[in-house]
Amino acid sequence: MPDKPKVAFYWCASCGGCEESIVDLAEDILEVAQAVDIVFWPVAMDFKRKDVEAMPDGSILATMVNGSIRTSEQEEMAHLLRRKSQILIAYGSCAHTGGIPSLANQFTREQILRYVYEEAPSVVNEERVRPQPRHRDNGTAVTLPEFRGLVRSLDQVVEVDYYLPGCPPTPKLLKQAVLTLLSGNLPPKGTVLAPDTAQCDSCPRKETKPVDLKINEFKRPHWTQIDPETCFLAQGIICMGPATRSGCEAQCIRGNMPCTGCFGPTSRVRDQGAKILSALASSVNAREPEDIEKILDGIVDPVGTFYRYSLAKSLLRAKVTR
Repeated sequence: MPDKPKVAFYWCASCGGCEESIVDLAEDILEVAQAVDIVFWPVAMDFKRKDVEAMPDGSILATMVNGSIRTSEQEEMAHLLRRKSQILIAYGSCAHTGGIPSLANQFTREQILRYVYEEAPSVVNEERVRPQPRHRDNGTAVTLPEFRGLVRSLDQVVEVDYYLPGCPPTPKLLKQAVLTLLSGNLPPKGTVLAPDTAQCDSCPRKETKPVDLKINEFKRPHWTQIDPETCFLAQGIICMGPATRSGCEAQCIRGNMPCTGCFGPTSRVRDQGAKILSALASSVNAREPEDIEKILDGIVDPVGTFYRYSLAKSLLRAKVTR
């Protein structure tokens, strides 16, 4: 009997939801497990880095890496898994577009470390001690991963073959991706393994979106009673649907919450935040500067709203400091 194709999973800077999504395959995980040999999945099985280092280059058919790249260890693992894998997949929003961790790119490395270890309300650290990458004590050397000055998406560190978007990807998309890999009938490299249409095209509320949308006020979801049948934008609630790829089965929308953009942009959109900003700006129902300003004041956190998952891949560039 020929050896089963080898696959691997790895977790970088993320919340762990992508790892959970693999388990969410439920009974389908048995079909996947029977078809492949999982040779590295440290969050679920007892694998070590040395196990991967010992593998021949290219011996893993496909590795799914979730999470963005923030530390030196994550960067090293990305390069190692790239070398050992025939196919490398950016799995989930953080690996795909930087995800929520990349919102930290609004701040310098020093600002983050100072707040976390010195200024946060719950911190008591009168000596202002911080973890050091290297420390020697009685002849023993101890090391920690270095905290980099920038959060990056996976393809900003190594070459990526395919992308599986979402926070997290749906079990349906994951199963389709695995079966596609096993079939050998692969799409062109660089393909995002999800429909290349906007969320609005598959939205269950699309029939209620006005042709000529006019927004008089932006409301946050907890400020108002949301109509469960009407387009969010028509209600003055920011929805990232016009700037976001479909494929999530509209789970948030069906739960009466607006799309937040986790599937990233379609292939026709260069900057997800700029796309939604353009759509909203053209719908603001005001002409006088003071009236426009009053409406825009309802957008409390523009970067966190428009670039919640994609700041690392945006046209906005952070200043890298060491």
